[in-house]
Amino acid sequence: MVTVALPNTWVYALRLPHDPRAARVARMTVRAALDGHGMHEVLDVVELLTSELVSNAYRHTHGPASLRLTALGDGRLRVGVRDSHPHVPAPFGKSPMDRVRPAPVDADSGRGLHLVQQYADAWGGWPLGDGPLNRGAGKLLWFEVCSRRTERGSAATDSCGKLPTLRM
Repeated sequence: MVTVALPNTWVYALRLPHDPRAARVARMTVRAALDGHGMHEVLDVVELLTSELVSNAYRHTHGPASLRLTALGDGRLRVGVRDSHPHVPAPFGKSPMDRVRPAPVDADSGRGLHLVQQYADAWGGWPLGDGPLNRGAGKLLWFEVCSRRTERGSAATDSCGKLPTLRM
């Protein structure tokens, strides 16, 4: 039996306790993984967005979270954060028009999910499990960034292959 792997694909997974230090641990993990794989051009964005999702998981849930980094082999990196609350917030909902408005200038919070829709190339989310037996199964939120992008946010300069046109 022959196993075929795409070049430059890898996965890291980390379970995070419900702890205020979880975002810091996630940032350090992201930095170590991306440094080790030479993905320096997306490091700051991935570190920021990962920190936001993990911080939200701590702030809005009572259970552990998990982080998964996946290099998809065509210059894309997908980051997923799973937590114990089933609500999928905007902009991760099913509707492509599900957007987050910018937080007021004087607000103490509310900027993290807006940052995802501004800096990620694609994102999505879904509740984990349906029905009464899976209550509390939580949700998975993910985003992707392209490591070979000459101008962030411009589909015309995308060299990572075909990215989703709808943000689902």
